[in-house]
Amino acid sequence: PALPGERRYRERGALGQHEVVARFVERVEEYGGRVVSTDAPVSAIADLIHGLAMAAPRDLPAELRPPGAALVEDDGLSAHELDALDGALTTCACACADTGTIALTGGRGEGRRALTLVPALHVCVVRRDQIVETVPELFALLEPAARDGRPIVLVSGPSATSDIELERVEGVHGPRTLVVVLAG
Repeated sequence: PALPGERRYRERGALGQHEVVARFVERVEEYGGRVVSTDAPVSAIADLIHGLAMAAPRDLPAELRPPGAALVEDDGLSAHELDALDGALTTCACACADTGTIALTGGRGEGRRALTLVPALHVCVVRRDQIVETVPELFALLEPAARDGRPIVLVSGPSATSDIELERVEGVHGPRTLVVVLAG
């Protein structure tokens, strides 16, 4: 029997990977994000950022760097410098289908928090095999980063708030536009 106040919830998903990915796409789009599904991520990225000045973490994998793209390496760019760029290109640690959430932990290609929160556009590469169905599964994947004391950023669509006069305003606490490049 459950203790008073104890919650019972699913700890594991029951959907197949195809359904998990479909749910993730649906949730991201419900939140106002855009999803570009591709087997050629560098081509999709090239099309998305053509003509834009984009920040990128130093350790962004070479296979995600379009030839000729205007990628500015983030070596501690100031908030002002990040704001002057068109956007940021990163990878992610993992993602959750039930909530359409992308998790960033400062790992390889993910960049630091400011990189993904200051520019108006965030283009994030999410591999299909990084998507889990439930929040408990997501938190289990994030546990090592949390134990290491790394900052964790959870992104569920473009930045939005309704705390002033209950009017929705986008881009107040992060990017106004989120584009997920769904790879693999």
